[in-house]
Parts: sequence; structure tokens; C-alpha cells
Amino acid sequence: MIFRLFSRLTVRRRGWRSGRTGFHQSPVWTVGPKLRWAVPSLGVLLVMAIALTGCNPSRFTTQAAQVPRIVLAELSDPKTFNPPMSNEVNPSLGLMFSGLLSQNGQTGELEPELAESWEISDDQQRITFTLRDGLKWSDGEPLTVDDVLFSFNDIYFNPNIPSSESDILRVGVEGKFPTVTKVGDRQVEFASPEPFAPLLRFAGGVPILPKHALADYVFSTGSDGKPRFLSVWGTDTPPSEIVCNGPYRLRSYQPAERITLERNPHYWRKDAQGNPQPYIEQYIMQIAGSTDTALIQFRSGGLDVLGVTPDYFALLKREEERGNFTIYNGGPALTTTFLAFNLNQGSRNGRPLVDPIKSRWFNSVEFRQAVAYALDRQRMINNIYQGVGVPQDSPINKQSPYHLSPEEGLPVYDYNLDKAKELLQQAGFRTNAQGRLTDADGNLVRFTLITNAGNKIRESMGAQIKQDLDKLGMTVDFQPIAFNTLVGKLSDTLDWEAHILGFSGAGVEPDGSRNVWSVDGTLHAFNQGALRGQDPIEGRVIADWEQRISDLYIEGSQQLDDEKRKAIYAETQRLAQEYLPFIHLVNALSLSAVRNTVDGVKFSALGGALWNIYELRKISPE
Repeated sequence: MIFRLFSRLTVRRRGWRSGRTGFHQSPVWTVGPKLRWAVPSLGVLLVMAIALTGCNPSRFTTQAAQVPRIVLAELSDPKTFNPPMSNEVNPSLGLMFSGLLSQNGQTGELEPELAESWEISDDQQRITFTLRDGLKWSDGEPLTVDDVLFSFNDIYFNPNIPSSESDILRVGVEGKFPTVTKVGDRQVEFASPEPFAPLLRFAGGVPILPKHALADYVFSTGSDGKPRFLSVWGTDTPPSEIVCNGPYRLRSYQPAERITLERNPHYWRKDAQGNPQPYIEQYIMQIAGSTDTALIQFRSGGLDVLGVTPDYFALLKREEERGNFTIYNGGPALTTTFLAFNLNQGSRNGRPLVDPIKSRWFNSVEFRQAVAYALDRQRMINNIYQGVGVPQDSPINKQSPYHLSPEEGLPVYDYNLDKAKELLQQAGFRTNAQGRLTDADGNLVRFTLITNAGNKIRESMGAQIKQDLDKLGMTVDFQPIAFNTLVGKLSDTLDWEAHILGFSGAGVEPDGSRNVWSVDGTLHAFNQGALRGQDPIEGRVIADWEQRISDLYIEGSQQLDDEKRKAIYAETQRLAQEYLPFIHLVNALSLSAVRNTVDGVKFSALGGALWNIYELRKISPE
């Protein structure tokens, strides 16, 4: 899967994104950990519930026609309905768009989707997919091999259309793309220029897009000289104009309120009796704004699914029977949560992206290691996660066979304030008479730490990080901000100093996070380069270790021998932990509360609660 910024509260999306990673706005709480302080008192929750009655989704549920529907919550509005242009995990896109293959949410095995079968050559460099007969788009137009060719050759391989898909589809040191050609009425061949281990998973997983609806936008430019495709299918687009191929299509979008999806009447899947799937006709995502609001909506009966955050776990566990829901536990979540400093030493339009004084601090490995030692992660687990979590030390998920454990040589940073102070002294930092930390030139160490507002876990972590680093004499100005504003800072303006965020989407295939570790990747967040179409960055510096990790990810993608691949990714993890571009924090459990009226749930950390949405049913309460 492709790394993306993760924004959802509740379930892992039905689809997968061929390995792409993305930022996540809320720890993928198909979880069940807990927040920092206490759950609001029942009296406070009651007052809040009364105040929010007007926006409770249960109102439109009971007032609308009684059709099978599932309702859940999202923290914030989507930025786009254009899959390649979305850098955050947008669950609606995973339901609206399919790839050639899908992933079983329990086993991780690849399964047929738009393609009914595939054949791999003996040298593993060519894959031939055969499309299902009679495929259609949501507007009734035929879905053909030409749409597959258009999606890859004209969009994902287009140098003027930056996307995370293009990042992970590049092969080798030269970053060449596979060759995608038509070999029959329903057959398309992918040929890799050299060995590429994740070719099947990546080629099969990216969304296929409609040529008849998007070609004009791809092949024409706006007044800025850029393809019109970059701005097509924004959130103000009439739903009827968004043509998709997944189990659902967009019915309506009301900003700050909800996204309503309806069953795609032309989706290919049918059950053994010939009945169209999915059985649930509507999929509604309520824009909650915060985890507190989502909790209130779930407890009042307005939501069918809720990602269980740590501070809510004990409360909801007591209410399971009375509330007619079940809390599912999938073990450690396939996400990361980290603190990162902006290591970019470049300038844009003559102005440094980061204050040069602070940039020197951030680019000191001793500084970053000192911060890692000063963070009391066990305290985070005890107080914020209420014990429902474990320390996180590696960028590769523990479920992956490529994960390196501390016992196998992974560097870790157990809480050690003395070690942190020693490292700072080695780097020339000193403590003044007032007990505040200064650099060798006498500058007080003070920086701004941001995270996404409304995510109570991260807000609590930020508050603790501020306290922990104060013990070193550092002053941290902690500022939660809107998620979309935060994404803009990380991807566009690059004007940030430190942030708390997380990645989701890589699954068990490490090459899925190549868009994070490649020095030219679209999510190389700690030292982001200029994306296509942006003003250039002058003086950007790539560290030796940074380039080495980037090169190793290419090497790992080319290596077909699994043991050798493990050794390559072990080195990437050791380097990442030694130089700490991301200071990993806590890995929570993947827990979700699901109403017992949702039948057929096959919960897992990999797939979440609704990965098999096509076969789920809504049943009447007992």
C-alpha cells in the first residue's frame, strides 16, 4: 500500500492503495487505546449531546427512507475526490474506486477485482491481467483495457501529474516506469524494465480511472500551464460528474456535515444467487470534527462504527451489551505515530524554509537523539493510552516479515534523561542560569510543535512532549491546527518546525513506504523537495544517511530473494533509528466498536471492520 496521511476515525478503508503510505489524521483507531486525561464526566457528555442534537446523524437516519445504510464518522472534510491528487487517506475514494486486484483484509492475499485473473512470467518481470467481461463505469459506460492504459500511461506515468502512485511505480535507480500495453480485448501486460518485487501488488492496487470522463482534463492545460486534471473533481464537483468503478458512488457531499455514498448500480460483484453487491445501499460518513463528537454520536445511536480511542475504551467496554455493539481487537495497528523535525535546509524565493538557527539544531543528530531519550513513552502508554499500546521503534509494521526487532539489533531510545543531557552537551548545548537550554551561540532553544486539532490522542501527546522537553530546558510552543492546514504546510509551503503525525497504508510490504523514504518522494516529509509545479527549493541538502536509505529502498524493491530483501530492509530500519528523521512514539491496538446490527464483520488490524463491505448486511436489532 501507498503511504498516505491518515484522516479517519473509524475503519480501515475497503480497498488498499497498492502500497502507498499516507499521513493519518487520527491514529487508525480500528483501535481501542486511550487518550491522555480522563473521559469527560457523564454530565458533561450529556450537555454536549443535547447541544449537538441538531447535527446528530440519527436524525436523518430515522427521517430518511428506510434503506440499508451504514453510518460512521470522519474527523474532517476531504480535500478532493480525485484519487491521485489525494495525499491523505480518504475512505470515500477507497469505496468509489477499484484497482485490478483487491487485498483480503484478513490474510493480506491478493484477490481478483476488476481483473478476473493474472499470469506472471518465469522471470517475474511481466504480468498479464485479464479484465472481467462486461465491466462498466458508474455512468454505464464500458470499462475497458483502454481505461487501464489511460490510467497508467497518461496519469500515473505523466511527469506533469505528481502523485504518490507514480512514486511507488518507479523501478530501479533510474526510476523507470513499467511498460503497459494492450495484448487483447481484455488483456493488458505490465513489463518491468528490471526485477521489481512488488510489481503485482502495486500495479494491481492503484485505482483505474475513466478515460471518457478525464481525458480532456489530462490533455489540456489551464492558464497556469498545468494539466487541468490537477484540479478536476474537487469537493465542489457535482456528484453526477464523478465517474467511478467501486462498490459505491458519490450521492452528495455537504461540507462540514457528511459524505453520502450510494451503491454503484454498475459494480461488477454479485453473490452466488445473482444478487447485486454490496447489500448495504448507502455508506454515510459524518464529519464529526473531533473524537469527542464522534463518541457522542456513537453513544446516542447515530453511528454504526466507531474507532475506539484509548480514553474511550473503558467507558465503551462497559456499554457493549446495553449499546448492542461489539468491540473488536485486531492487535497492533498497522500505523505509525511520530514526532518529526523539519530538516530542510533549503530556501524558496530567497527565504529559508526554516530559521537557520533552528535548522542547525534540528539537523544535529545528537539533538534528535536527545529528544528521543527525553520522551517518556511508557508514561504516554500509561496515561494517554491507558495501557493499550506498546512503544514503537521501527517505521516497518510489526506484522511485516521485514520488521527488525530490538533483539535483532534495532536501536531504541528508552527514557533516559541523563543520556539526553549528555548528548546535548556533546553537541554544544548548555543550560543557562535560569535552567533554559541554549545553543553554543547563546540562542534559547524554542520551537513550535504542531499536530491536527480534534485528535485528542495527539493533542495529549503534544502536551506531554512539551512537559518532557521542558525538563531539558527546551521551550515547546504546542499548536494544534486544522488537518488540511497541516497537510498544506507539509506538502506545499513547508513552513513548519516540528509536528506529530502518523503514516498509514504501507501494510506488510515495506516498499509501500518508498514515497516516504525516497529523497524525491511526495511524502519525504522531514526534508520535502519541491513537487512538480511548485516553486523550486534552493540549497536543499540531502544527508548521506538519507540518500543511503533512499538507495536501499530501490535495492529492496529489485531484490527477489526474500532473505536478501530482509537484510536490506533491516539496514534501512537501523539507519532510520540511528538518525531519527522520525522519532516513533506509541503503537496502539487496533480496536473498533461495531453495532451488532452489522452482520458479517471479519475484523483485523490489516483490513479493519468494513474491508468486506460488499458482503456485509444490516439486520434488525434483536
